[in-house]
Amino acid sequence: MKIGVLCSGGDAPGMNPCLRAIVRAGEKYGDQVVGIRHGYEGLLNEEFWGGEDRAINVRDVSGLTNRGGAFLNCSRSKRFSTDEGRVRAVEVLEKYRFDALLTIGGNGTLSGARDLATVWKGQIIGLPGTIDNDLLGTDMTIGFQTAIQTGVEAVDKLRDTAGSHDMMFLVEVMGRYCGDLATHIALASGCELVETRETPTVISDIVAKLNRFKSLGKRSIIMVVAEGDEFGGAVPIMEELRANGSPYEMRTVILGHVQRGGTPAPGDRILATKLGCYAVDALHQGETGKMAGEIAGQLTLTPLEEVVVGRRDGAVELTKLIERVSV
Repeated sequence: MKIGVLCSGGDAPGMNPCLRAIVRAGEKYGDQVVGIRHGYEGLLNEEFWGGEDRAINVRDVSGLTNRGGAFLNCSRSKRFSTDEGRVRAVEVLEKYRFDALLTIGGNGTLSGARDLATVWKGQIIGLPGTIDNDLLGTDMTIGFQTAIQTGVEAVDKLRDTAGSHDMMFLVEVMGRYCGDLATHIALASGCELVETRETPTVISDIVAKLNRFKSLGKRSIIMVVAEGDEFGGAVPIMEELRANGSPYEMRTVILGHVQRGGTPAPGDRILATKLGCYAVDALHQGETGKMAGEIAGQLTLTPLEEVVVGRRDGAVELTKLIERVSV
């Protein structure tokens, strides 16, 4: 079987171990695994790792287990989102006689895979590679656990400065459509407050909480803010808090793209390896149009149309837990 594999959208720690697993699982079947560089845009441009006839072999992926970033490079493609772009993708896939395509990425990547499946006769399996953890069909996405670790390490360092200066930090993290990253970081690092798109941000309520914290003798505060919060992030929230009488001196820290990088955490390496091998097995079992995931410890396949129809919504319950333990 000739299998194309690409990474699309934003990079996520664990994409490389996933590729390693795909190549090595494919080798056991005698597959030819061809890397497509720069995601869907690279597919349209016929950008193949090492040339179209240069399949990725088991030695090429040695050492990828602990390597962050995306060995095959990532990109977003406006062209691919058009009918003409998908027709072009089919032309390329058929020109080089691909039997199957594995796509590693988030909601946009899997939406693209779903759309491509309607016009191409080959097999397509998606893999959940995104730090946002916003995909249905899996308990955790590849990259999420590393991004949590990165965020917690940053907050732990900020605690030192916040305590030294009796101040409040508002830490903005990624999560445009899902607050899972913000809530997990806040809970793991003992933050007092978290704001996400899943819960309303009420400035007067936050100020009341801050005044209560101050009266209890709390010298410093850390608030984690998801970039998708309805106020638009940490800076506008800080400005509103300041205008409405916050009792703490405040600063903002925007972690930004630093959350996507770094050595994959063990949990992401394990999940990526499981799903990479499982996706290749699924192809050989004739599966297509689905995403490989893990739910309650069981490897699963979920139809792509069910994966991309909505987003995970687990942030509300964790927000309540954070409020419960914040005093």
